[in-house]
Amino acid sequence: MDNLMQLSCEEFLAKLASKDAVPGGGGAAALSGAVGAALTSMVANLTVGKEKFMAVEGEMLRLLAAGEYLRRELLVLAQEDARVFDAFMNCYKMPKNTETEKELRAAKIQEAAEMAASIPLRIGEKSLSVLLLAAEAAELGNPAVITDAAVAALTGRAAVRSAIYNVRINLQLIKNEAYRSVTAARLEELEREAAELEIKILAQVDKVLALA
Repeated sequence: MDNLMQLSCEEFLAKLASKDAVPGGGGAAALSGAVGAALTSMVANLTVGKEKFMAVEGEMLRLLAAGEYLRRELLVLAQEDARVFDAFMNCYKMPKNTETEKELRAAKIQEAAEMAASIPLRIGEKSLSVLLLAAEAAELGNPAVITDAAVAALTGRAAVRSAIYNVRINLQLIKNEAYRSVTAARLEELEREAAELEIKILAQVDKVLALA
């Protein structure tokens, strides 16, 4: 399996477009979140060191560090999503000639399905954190790059929604009702928080643009 983190943008998109199963929607969601994180770093970088924004220098330095951390984490999760998918598919190749083999295969599939759901869930949670940074960038950052904060919010929001769908399809394979219930509740929470943040951020962006 290729190291997705080492691919160029063109190479990643070519693999995404190919008939290979990975990278797929999970990797695309993680990349979208990473783009959002990178844009929050951009806003911070274009705010830090400017005399007129010295009052928020500390906040911008913290935002910059957090954005860089999330960008790296989301790229790692893109790779992890591909690895987990491959492992999941390998479970279906396990022998099923005897009852013992069938039971072991079924157990491994359930274990892999839970792992396959957990990775996009983490992508969704990290992408929600991107939205939180985008909110700070829009409120405190250099207004000359306010639209970059908006795009950070939109790509982060897309990443959250995309990750949620990737979790939901894996939940359909999981028989553990307690796991399904807890995870479904977390997805509802993620969706609600992301939607609220998107509205808040875009309202702030529209306000700044109206005053420009």
